[in-house]
Amino acid sequence: MDLIPARWFQPSPHERFPEIDLARGLAIAMMVVYHALFDLAFTGVAMIPVTTGFWKGFQLATATLFLGIAGTSLSLSAARAGARLGKKAFFLKYLERGIGLLAAGMVVTVVTLIVVPGAPVLFGILHCIGISILLSPLFFRFRRYLPFAGVAVILLGVLVFPVEGPFLLLPLGVYPPGFSSLDWVPLFPWMGVVMLGIALGDALYPGGKRGFRVPSTIREVPRGALWPGRHSLLLYFLHQPVLICLLAILVPGFWPGLLNVLSV
Repeated sequence: MDLIPARWFQPSPHERFPEIDLARGLAIAMMVVYHALFDLAFTGVAMIPVTTGFWKGFQLATATLFLGIAGTSLSLSAARAGARLGKKAFFLKYLERGIGLLAAGMVVTVVTLIVVPGAPVLFGILHCIGISILLSPLFFRFRRYLPFAGVAVILLGVLVFPVEGPFLLLPLGVYPPGFSSLDWVPLFPWMGVVMLGIALGDALYPGGKRGFRVPSTIREVPRGALWPGRHSLLLYFLHQPVLICLLAILVPGFWPGLLNVLSV
């Protein structure tokens, strides 16, 4: 799922591109819609096929949008950082941010291990983005090959993974017998989407500058419409507690259903 704080990539307001914030905000809205439906299905309140058909495609589109924007944002960040940082500072920048996202992912892991021990998030979208950020200096070094590498990683993920195997290989797309998770985003194929996002950012924003024209309606969009895309990590952490409270108030039977599922 881009869940990285926008300040990590675009350090001052005049350097922001509203089309990226809007796209990130759209991904947030799609995530909220899907998780609301998932919660209803998870508690048995509504028989919504969230793991097949249209809604499965919707989920995949949401993850693709998040990770693609993460890659594009990394492209912008690298173009700007490379112009003012030495090699060591450049590497440390992405080391810090990658570890930060992994730490945020571990918070999700700990919470889900406590609340939903039968299907915890052991390697979700935050973990995937965190690892991608840690590897991004390598990606930047060989960026001319990223479109091919990204397609190769996606194809490996689709054609080879997931496969059953040792638990320690879970981040790669290998799952142990009986594995279940509320959110599993392995590096194969999803890191390939980040790679393609970087390549797209290089093409659309060469040198960290917009290389195409956008309508004036995009450039002048109200700041309130950009807020979700600028605070995506905060919304990621808050949206499920808020959704659960709203559904418990508005949907008869939701709270008993949730308690019943969690007590199993």
